[in-house]
Amino acid sequence: MSGPEDFKIPLGPQHPALKEPESFSIALKGEKILGVDIRLGYNHRGIEKACESKSYLQAVYLIERICGICSHTHSTCFVQGVEELAGLQVPKRATYIRMIIGELERVHSHLLWLGVAGHEIGFDTLLMYSWRDREVVMDILAMVTGNRVNYGINAIGGVRRDISQEQIKDILAALKTLRERTLYYIEIASKETTIIERLSGVGILLPADAIKLNAVGPTARASGVDIDIRRDDPYAAYSEVEFKVITDNHNDVYGRTVVRMKELLESYNIIEQALAKLPEGPIAVRAPRKVPAGEVLSRYEAPRGEDLHYIKANGTEFPERVKVRAPTLANVQAVKKMLEDRYLADLPIVVAAIDPCFSCTDRLIEVKDLDQGETKILDWQKLQQLSIKYNQQRGLDFTAAGKRLQRLMEK
Repeated sequence: MSGPEDFKIPLGPQHPALKEPESFSIALKGEKILGVDIRLGYNHRGIEKACESKSYLQAVYLIERICGICSHTHSTCFVQGVEELAGLQVPKRATYIRMIIGELERVHSHLLWLGVAGHEIGFDTLLMYSWRDREVVMDILAMVTGNRVNYGINAIGGVRRDISQEQIKDILAALKTLRERTLYYIEIASKETTIIERLSGVGILLPADAIKLNAVGPTARASGVDIDIRRDDPYAAYSEVEFKVITDNHNDVYGRTVVRMKELLESYNIIEQALAKLPEGPIAVRAPRKVPAGEVLSRYEAPRGEDLHYIKANGTEFPERVKVRAPTLANVQAVKKMLEDRYLADLPIVVAAIDPCFSCTDRLIEVKDLDQGETKILDWQKLQQLSIKYNQQRGLDFTAAGKRLQRLMEK
């Protein structure tokens, strides 16, 4: 700090404004923000490492649990990479179903974000309305997949569930309702002075800075950067439907709101086209247990932006390496720039405007033995033993159950 008026305050890792634990150290002069240090690592769960001891089929369900909101994003990104390594030709009907579920997930995510953004600026009526509509999407997802979150629809080689004609009618009816309500939200965003005045000019990110800081998704598109993996590197059936890539030149939180609202309309259009063109045929092909040696980088346009999965195969039924770069890890770099010369009261909505998911983003944190002063690396087996010991100390002993399970697996 350069003077007696300058000071630092912590925001997190536990704070009412943060839905997940992360740490922001904010340098202030009065109410003005001088700088922000962001520390990740509080949500690390070791999923990438855990995949190395799971079969490819088991890893699909593990990968799906990286994020509850983007579960289909991560599982699709993973399976399409494995399918490329295995040389599988996924049936067209399966690719259409993946696209439909992916766009329903995008609608769910954007409506959830709209409610959170409304809450952060004290507009709780918007939270109640948008989350009411979010229930419509979740009911459709439950009808098609069997689950409201973590849909379990993907399999290596296709999908696990088909879409019936009756379900198509229900989806189209739901889209009609959602379209009407979304148009109402867009009207509010364009006319309601509470939203316009509070969000305009807040969290500025110029196009050059968005490109330099590797921003992705609505965060980049709201700064006029015209990128979208669905168009630029099509996967699933996106090359067979028409849609607009929504951009905006406000370069602020208001622009990020506009982009997400208009993207909802494009998602409805994509789903309607996919349902109209849904081809006949099988929904999956048989996949081998062992995947040929090789490596692949899979890309997917998540609701928050570009999701990357790197997969390295060694010819066995277990992946040698799985690496995930979630969109929040790209967008969080831009938060510091957005907060330059802003007020402390702007921080919650600026952070919320990138729609962060820190459980997607977090990486390994260093673990030190304070008594010995040593840094230790725990592999999966050691971590499992540590967990067993911890639970035994609390009176929970799963040893007998574990032995019975082992005997069953050996039969």
